[in-house]
Formats: sequence, C-alpha cells, structure tokens
Amino acid sequence: MIKPSTPDNESERLAALQRYAILDTPPETAFDDLVAIAGAICATPMSTVSLIDTDRQWFKGRRGIEAEQTPRDHAFCAHAILEPEKVMVVPDARDDARFSDNPLVTGNPNIRFYAGAPLVTPDGYALGTLCVLDDEPRELAPYQVRALEALSRQVSHLLELRRVSRELNHQLTERNWYEQQLKRYQQELEAQNADLTEQTRTDALTGLANRRAFNVALEQALQAGREVAVAVVDVDHFKVVNDVHGHATGDEVLRDVAGVLRATGAASGLVARYGGEEFVWLIYDRALADAALQCEYLRQAVAHATQTLAVTVSVGVAVAQDGDSAERLFARADQALYAAKRGGRNRVVASED
Repeated sequence: MIKPSTPDNESERLAALQRYAILDTPPETAFDDLVAIAGAICATPMSTVSLIDTDRQWFKGRRGIEAEQTPRDHAFCAHAILEPEKVMVVPDARDDARFSDNPLVTGNPNIRFYAGAPLVTPDGYALGTLCVLDDEPRELAPYQVRALEALSRQVSHLLELRRVSRELNHQLTERNWYEQQLKRYQQELEAQNADLTEQTRTDALTGLANRRAFNVALEQALQAGREVAVAVVDVDHFKVVNDVHGHATGDEVLRDVAGVLRATGAASGLVARYGGEEFVWLIYDRALADAALQCEYLRQAVAHATQTLAVTVSVGVAVAQDGDSAERLFARADQALYAAKRGGRNRVVASED
C-alpha cells in the first residue's frame, strides 16, 4: 500500500475545510440524496461524500458503508484530491500498487472498484470527493464519469451554500445581538438624559423646580394665553439666620420653607426656588385678589409650620396683563416684594400696575 502524499497547499486546504464547519455534523438529506443519485447513475452499491481531514477521512453522506470515518492513510479519496481537476478511477484495486494491500481492500468493505470526483471550492481547494465504490472490478462509461463530475460540482455548490447560509445566520445573530445592545444602551442613555434633564430643572437643596424650569413654564403659560400670576417669596432676615446659626441651619430653614410652599402651592401652580432665599410661585387661573389671598395663606403657613427656626416670608404678587412679557411680569412681582419689605416684612403686597 502506498500512503497518499500531502498536497502542497495542505495548510490552506485544511483551513478552507474548517471554514465550512461541516465535519462531524449530523446527516443532511441534501447530501444523502446526491450520494444516492451518484450510486444509481453509476450502478454501484456504495457511494459517499468524503471529506479529507488532517488524519482521517470523514463521510458527510454515505450509502452501503457502515463506518462514519476511516484513517486518511487508507482513504482512496486522499489520493484523488492530489489531482483536483479530474476524476480518479481505479478499475481493480487489487491491481493497483497504491491499494492492493489496503485494509479497505483486503477487509471490509472489500473495495475493488473506485471512482472519485474531487469537491473543489471556488478558490481551488480540494476538500474531498464524491465517490462511488463497488466490491467487484468494473469500468465507468463516459456518460457516468461526466455525471459524477456534474454531481460533484453540485456537492461543492451545496457546501458553499451551506457555508454562506451559516455565515449569514451568524451575521444576523450578531446583528440582532448588537441591535439589542444598542437598544439597551439607547434606553440607558435616554434614562440618563432624563435624569440630567430633571437635574437641570430641579434645585438640588430643596427638590423644588429651579429658575430654569420656572422660566420655561412661565413662557409657555404666557404663550398659551393663560391667566397667570407670579408671586415672589423671600425669607425675611435670612442673612441673620446664616450668620447666627450657620449655613447648615440656613439650609434646613430653606428646606422647611420649600416643604410648606410645596404643600400649599403645588396644587394650583408651580413652586420653584429662584435663588438664595428667594422662591417663586407661578399661580394658574387666578385673578389678582385670589392670587393675593393664596399668597396670604402661604405666608401664614410659613410662619406657623417651619420647624428648624421660626421664620417669616415677604411676598410680592402680580397678574399678567395683555402684552406682558415674562420679564415684565416678574419685574412687577419683584417690585411688589420690595414694597412688602419696605413695609415691614412678613406681609403680602399685590402689584396694581
């Protein structure tokens, strides 16, 4: 027996075989059908799709042969791939020095006749063969050789289609994974953006809306033509609180006042911390007298409900007039606040302008 030599491009050929990811896969009807057709056309009891691995011959499809694989050194197909451009025909293996004492000839399955058409990839690598075998010596007619060649091309096409399909499925799976990751990242980003947006509109100390959120809400209300009032609320003598009791206590006082403002005013408008000890209240759908009355309730609530220290507030309130801008309306409420302070603090002054 003459062992088959190794193709010059063996490492590249094996790499190509691995790309097809077909070794040791379950039987597939498409390959079994081509094996059966080849055996029928050539009138042989045995036929296979044989793939030549590093040290074995593995059958993707087989008919009339029990073994799933054989050693490469015993494989007729390992000789056939050395000349990928033609069908290798062995009329009688006992008369061929390469195979006369081959275990597959001297023992089961007692091969006498062999014909193998190489399975060649688009880039020219012979991976194995489509072969037909018999336990009796014989020859193939020219049409049978041509049919075997044609069927081997079909097996090669099937291998290629299988590879492409597998790679496409892999790409689709990866794409789906990346799309899921992208969706998750997008959701996380949206959540972070929402948090950032909330942070840019919320006062960190009191949890109330901040100046930016108030200005946006006031602009929107004026553009919509709603009847609105603006009340500016200032904690009386807050500098003294900080100087005497410290800034930590001052912060607690601001949180107390914010809590009263939230409880008193949130139902009828937007309460915000405008800066320092100054708060603002955007009151919806109230005439000036009603808005001033609401502010009076607020003033009394602060005087009685603050817990850290007993503090009072001064309030200036103004109602939007035709053609008022946000700046003009706020300025009139601010002027009313200063009038409340000049008048002795702890009071509400409504702007009549």
